[in-house]
Amino acid sequence: MIIGAHAIVYSRDAEADRGFLRDVLGLPHVDAGHGWLIFGLPPAELAVHPAEASGRQELYLLCDDVRALVRSLRKRKVACSPLRRQPWGTVTQVSLPGGGLLGIYQPSHPRPAAPDAGAARSRRPRRPGPAKVAKAVARRAPGH
Repeated sequence: MIIGAHAIVYSRDAEADRGFLRDVLGLPHVDAGHGWLIFGLPPAELAVHPAEASGRQELYLLCDDVRALVRSLRKRKVACSPLRRQPWGTVTQVSLPGGGLLGIYQPSHPRPAAPDAGAARSRRPRRPGPAKVAKAVARRAPGH
């Protein structure tokens, strides 16, 4: 059972982009070691679009009020593209410090329910702890 997704943003200035995600967008994070931050994201969705060639992926963050978000980001001197109304939502692109663009949109399309991660964990077979394994091994040993 899939329990999450891990998206990767490649950047010429990863440190600056990590700072943007941490300080400007306020994403929760953990330090995986040596300042390598991994950011928590809210529930996600995945779509597959037809294309002439495979292998291309895009990352968009979703928000509940893209106009308010753009106003807030612009107050912090973050460059945002003009809002564009699409059939699936209202979208902007945010300029990252490392030179990349990050799409953010307010969806107008139906959203799927997030899978219950707790249920996925409970369906996994339970592995016995070390004490139970030791007892089982001892019971099977000759002379027991």
